[in-house]
Amino acid sequence: MNAPVAEKPIFHVPRTDHVTASLHALTDTQRDELVRRIKRLLIERNAVLVAHYYVDESLQRLADETGGCVSDSLEMARFGKEHPAATLVVAGVRFMGETAKILSPEKRVLMPTLEAECSLDLGCPADEFAKFRAQYPDHTVVVYSNTSVDVKAQADYVVTSSIAVPLVEHLRDQGKKVLWAPDKHLGDYIRRTTGADMVLWDGSCVVHDEFRSWALEDLRGRHPGAAVLVHPESPREVIHQADVVGSTSQLIAAVKDRPEQEFIVATDKGIFYKMQQAAPDKKLIEAPTGGHSATCTSCAHCPWMAMNDLVSLAETLEDTNEPAKNEIFVDETARQKALVATQRMLDFAAEHRKATEGDA
Repeated sequence: MNAPVAEKPIFHVPRTDHVTASLHALTDTQRDELVRRIKRLLIERNAVLVAHYYVDESLQRLADETGGCVSDSLEMARFGKEHPAATLVVAGVRFMGETAKILSPEKRVLMPTLEAECSLDLGCPADEFAKFRAQYPDHTVVVYSNTSVDVKAQADYVVTSSIAVPLVEHLRDQGKKVLWAPDKHLGDYIRRTTGADMVLWDGSCVVHDEFRSWALEDLRGRHPGAAVLVHPESPREVIHQADVVGSTSQLIAAVKDRPEQEFIVATDKGIFYKMQQAAPDKKLIEAPTGGHSATCTSCAHCPWMAMNDLVSLAETLEDTNEPAKNEIFVDETARQKALVATQRMLDFAAEHRKATEGDA
């Protein structure tokens, strides 16, 4: 069942076209010089760049070239924990920086900007979530990684989309009821897939929520040989048209492994950089959205991810203040509680991977 909060949080969503228009225009020469400067600063600061699949390809490329990481939020944090660098520079949105700090409290965590938020995080304030959770004391609390440290601190498990279904299946098999937050579409997908008894928080991603089934159906008619790849943060009607439903890493693998030569992709278009790397000869097509809405002209790109750019990254690395302007800090008590929920997921993921590989 769905159990919405009493008052749905209201927050401002920056429009991607406005963000794009405000980005620093650089000539090729200026851009090359800036990249060289950032590479030098990363070495000088004993820092490593960890970037999400959805940020600009210039940042993803830079992370690849400097021995960093391009992945989903939890793999970014796991990479940062295991990397010897003293400073982690997280190109993504704020909760990703917080997740890195949860796993690596001894390291400095910097971001190109702290203004890069997430609608799922903003739409699930910790105080409102605590009231919601109190209504279901007999439920196991599972929260998506797209949440603040203060929400993670209230959870039994923190999950990414790649492990959410098997973990909820595991809880179902133990006879547990699940309270899920914050993405209602992902929660609905997990509930339908697993048959688990779940109650869902009423949240959504401003990008994935805008994909429309009628527009997708029309596009499929014009590309009959294309496979449709859909992230499960999308509405149910869009998911129903998918050939593959999966996390970011799973969708990248699908482009590489499937025989089709064209793919309609219903997730943030920032992922195209890694998809094209994985399958350079295949054609990628943006899934259609519903027109003018929360992001730019309803394009498939997160307006907060778009705030990350090379200039902001350089400015962050040049900031020698203590603390730095764009440094991540989290409350230690909340961090320790959030770490317990996160570590449970990591332990489960490791066991699940071992069992899956054993069955293969």
